[in-house]
Amino acid sequence: MPLSFHLGILDPQGRLRPDLRRRPAFFAFWHPTEHHVLELQDQGRDEPMPIDTVDIFGSDQVGIHLASVGDVLFHPPELPEPTVEAFESCLGLELHPMTVGGSSLVGALVCGNSRGIAVADIATEGDIDQLTAYGDVVVMEGGVNTAGNLLVVNEQGAIASPSIPQEGLEILAEVLGVDVAATTVAGQDVVGSLAVANDQGVLLHPDVTPDEALLIEEILGVKPMVGTVSFGSPYVGAGVCASNTGAISGTQTTGPELNRIEDALGFL
Repeated sequence: MPLSFHLGILDPQGRLRPDLRRRPAFFAFWHPTEHHVLELQDQGRDEPMPIDTVDIFGSDQVGIHLASVGDVLFHPPELPEPTVEAFESCLGLELHPMTVGGSSLVGALVCGNSRGIAVADIATEGDIDQLTAYGDVVVMEGGVNTAGNLLVVNEQGAIASPSIPQEGLEILAEVLGVDVAATTVAGQDVVGSLAVANDQGVLLHPDVTPDEALLIEEILGVKPMVGTVSFGSPYVGAGVCASNTGAISGTQTTGPELNRIEDALGFL
C-alpha cells in the first residue's frame, strides 16, 4: 500500500492550522520566523582542530548520536565536559543538547541544513519547538522515519533513501531548499549510515558503485571519496559527524582512516 503524505502549516503562534490535518508519511512544520543563525565571534581562541575522536555513551558510532545541521550541532545532553570541548574545538558550531522522543540517538533521527530539518515522528512537541528555532521542520512518518539514517544533506543538495516515496522527496526538497535525489549507496537503502558529507566533500562506503557516486557528486556538488571508520567499518555516516571546519569520529578510528576523512571532507 503506497505511503501518503501531507503538509501542515503552523500559524505565527506556532499552532497547527485546523484546516490541514495530520496524515501518514510526512508532515511539514513551517518555521514562522527568521532562521536562527549563529554569529561566531573571534574571542582569541586558536583555530579549530580539523578532527578529533571521542566515544559517546561507550559507543564509537558517534554519527548516530550527533546531528550537524547548518550552524548548530544537536547532541545528547549530559555528556562529559571533554567530549563537549572536542565538539567545540573541531566543529565550530553552536551546541544544542537535546533528545528526540527521549532517545539519545539524535544523529539517526535528525538531518538537515541551514534551511530546513527532517526529524523522525517520535519527536515530541517540545522537540519540534526546539528544532523550529533553527529552520523549517518536516516530520517523517510511516515506515521511513529515521531521518539521519535515510538522508545525506549539505547546502547544495540531498541524497535520500529509495524507501522514501516520491511525494516525500518533493516535501523534503521544499523544506531543505535543495534538489533531492533517491539512490542507494553500495546497494543499500540506509544512505545516511553509509555516507558523511559537508559542503566540501563526501565520504562513502567503499563498495559504492560508479553510478551511485556520479549521482551523489552531481546532487551534493562535491567530490566523492571512499573510506572506512572505526578500524574498518564501512558505515562512515554512523561513525563520523562533520561540519565545514572539522569532524568527530570514534576512538577506534585509525590514523589512516582519520587522514582519509580529512582528505575527503576538505580539511587538508
